[in-house]
Amino acid sequence: MSDTTKKSGLNPIIIIGALFFVFGFVTWLNGTLIPYLKIACQLNNFESYLVASAFYIAYLLMAKPSSWLLKVFGFKNGMAVGLIIIAAGALIFVPAALTRIYPIFLLGLFIQGSGLAVLQSASNPYITILGPPESAAKRISIMGIFNKFAGVLAPIALGSVVLSNIDSFNVKLATLSGAEKVAQLNELASRVIVPYVLIVIVLVILGILIYFSGLPEIDTDNEDEAVAAANSSKTSIFDFPHLIIGVIALFFYVGAEVIAGDSIISYGVSHHMPLSEARYLASCTLTCMVLGYFAGIAFIPKYISQQKALVCSAILGVVLTVVALFAPKYVSIACIALLGLANSLMWPAIWPLALSGLGRFTKIGSSLLVMGIAGAAVFPPIYGLLVDVMTAQTAYVILVPIYLFILYFAAVGYKKGKHVVAV
Repeated sequence: MSDTTKKSGLNPIIIIGALFFVFGFVTWLNGTLIPYLKIACQLNNFESYLVASAFYIAYLLMAKPSSWLLKVFGFKNGMAVGLIIIAAGALIFVPAALTRIYPIFLLGLFIQGSGLAVLQSASNPYITILGPPESAAKRISIMGIFNKFAGVLAPIALGSVVLSNIDSFNVKLATLSGAEKVAQLNELASRVIVPYVLIVIVLVILGILIYFSGLPEIDTDNEDEAVAAANSSKTSIFDFPHLIIGVIALFFYVGAEVIAGDSIISYGVSHHMPLSEARYLASCTLTCMVLGYFAGIAFIPKYISQQKALVCSAILGVVLTVVALFAPKYVSIACIALLGLANSLMWPAIWPLALSGLGRFTKIGSSLLVMGIAGAAVFPPIYGLLVDVMTAQTAYVILVPIYLFILYFAAVGYKKGKHVVAV
């Protein structure tokens, strides 16, 4: 890391924090969009969870293009490009709402996810490298507070607009048919226009500010002597088994995180909670994540290594899931919300453990980790399908093997193929 970067340490962290807030806000709108679009576009559970699939599949398809964009534009300008792409996707919600055509909504979500893939590819390795490796999880936890605080606000802000009086709306809708029903559904769909136009404006302004900012560039192609010596025989990213296992762990983790955050509103409704009350449940999950990030800042690495924190988090995830499967209504819902606590330190710990020792392979390693985010495109629809054939409660069984694999990475997989000391 250059002297310029060190001297500018505060400003980069503030700027990256603002970016984490932005993509947290955009990402966690999905939890509100799922029940909203289920009504507005008259969808079943499986179809409604395609919101998550369309959004997160972009991470898989855009990972390699993101790596190429970062090589062309660098980290800083790559972040600006990502913001503009997200804005373009948000703008597509306007014609989608006017026509109430679900595939157009999905297209807008895919483009938003594409922009976020670029933004994630730049910002996560940036904050990982911007300081000592042993405290990377602590820095990412700080970023997580920005991200998940935005996640707490996002469903409340969007829900207050698009889900306003939604219970009485549903009762009224059940009595209508034909043109009257279509007119009411069109009115509901139009509620999303103003919020997303405001999002477009904010994203464009922030993209311009990032482009003209003094954010320092970081060169990940330069390796220190120890890393260069260790990587002298490495010719491919596949020479780093711990990274590949880390990508799979991230794939599973993001699926679990999104299921916990995006399904809890519908889960509350399945237990006969009014949607006007259940819409706040996603904010509860995200609040638990924020509390977990504060714990990470306080305890990592002073009292516990990021590797051991990941072990504890995975075990907590298994325990909470098993309890949620068998507990009565409110206890079960509370366990799903508390999964936010279990999930909070997984992202901050998986990234530095997986990127450890990559040196000149860091950019491509980061792009593979971003591909892992596509787990959120796979697991939520599977959960939705299980809900349609089982119950919303028993469908959470899908989380048990997910957390068990993360436990494997935390305990063993992170050191595969290299001599490593827990960080």
